[in-house]
Amino acid sequence: MIRTTLLGVARRTLLVLGLPLVLFGVWWFASAGSTDFYNPPLATILGRFPDVWTGERLASDVVPSLVRLGAGYLLAVAAGVGLGLLIGVSRVVRDVLEPVMELFRAIPPPVLVPIIMLFAGIGDGMKVIVIVSGCVWPILLNTVEGVRAVDEVLSDTCRSYGIGGVSRLWHLVLRSASPQIVTGMRQSLSIGIILMVISEMFAASNGLGFAVVQFQRSFAIPEMWSGVLLLGLLGFVLSLLFRFAENRFLAWYHGLRRAQRNP
Repeated sequence: MIRTTLLGVARRTLLVLGLPLVLFGVWWFASAGSTDFYNPPLATILGRFPDVWTGERLASDVVPSLVRLGAGYLLAVAAGVGLGLLIGVSRVVRDVLEPVMELFRAIPPPVLVPIIMLFAGIGDGMKVIVIVSGCVWPILLNTVEGVRAVDEVLSDTCRSYGIGGVSRLWHLVLRSASPQIVTGMRQSLSIGIILMVISEMFAASNGLGFAVVQFQRSFAIPEMWSGVLLLGLLGFVLSLLFRFAENRFLAWYHGLRRAQRNP
């Protein structure tokens, strides 16, 4: 039993880390001995990594970026799920808001950065709003579709037993729509990282995006590449954490899917 469990853990670890390790290996050997100023060896980049991203820069750049990302992402989740439930449940609200939603959804969030700066200034509030403006759409649209796809038989059963209002919303609608809501949240996470970096490239004084641009402007190329590498690692770690949380939150759904595949 223990051996089977260890083999399963080793197999999952290999599946998760196998391709990234191969890519790092290819990068290492392909860049070894490089004399190109703009394409330094990976060994040089990794050598600068701990000196750049520990101590002062960890507190002044990495932590503020994570705080902005977390605030913007959580606000997007709250707004997306809340509005998605309202739009999905009410056909009238959906018909009224759908044209406006399609209009704003088609606008790339980076284009809104200068406009948001006019109203929100150049502080942390602007950067959080930029993250929200992009992250909210996948969550909102997936929530709407999830609510609209609630099983009619289950809805009729709730109606027959007099289950309505908040109880129906919590136990039926949200539970049925939760797989699609989580899908939207997963999509929004990568969008949030991108917008976090973009927002910090405009009139910022700290953050990962600001640091990468400063390194580029001062021709500190290995340090710039180390920032890009850190962003990739950040996205990878956040994806693993999200997958862990998803497996716990949707354990019932994954168990149901396995039971349907193996009756």
